[in-house]
Amino acid sequence: MTKTTVYLDSDIALALRQMAEAQGRSQAELIREALQKYTANGKRPLPRGLGKYDSGETRGAERARDFLHSAATKGRWRR
Repeated sequence: MTKTTVYLDSDIALALRQMAEAQGRSQAELIREALQKYTANGKRPLPRGLGKYDSGETRGAERARDFLHSAATKGRWRR
């Protein structure tokens, strides 16, 4: 686990403190749970280079087997 510091507005800090006390949990636990839910639903960045080049092929996903077979027969990809 990594330690970090977060600055909160006083009204949010008060609400968090009251919520933690009412639920019998720590403020840190509530924050971790909220961040886990938030990041699980968020979009992750795409891998670098994805969509950077245009092959000119518009049906690549449909023809994936053809591409792999062609690469294998030309010796560019091994099974």
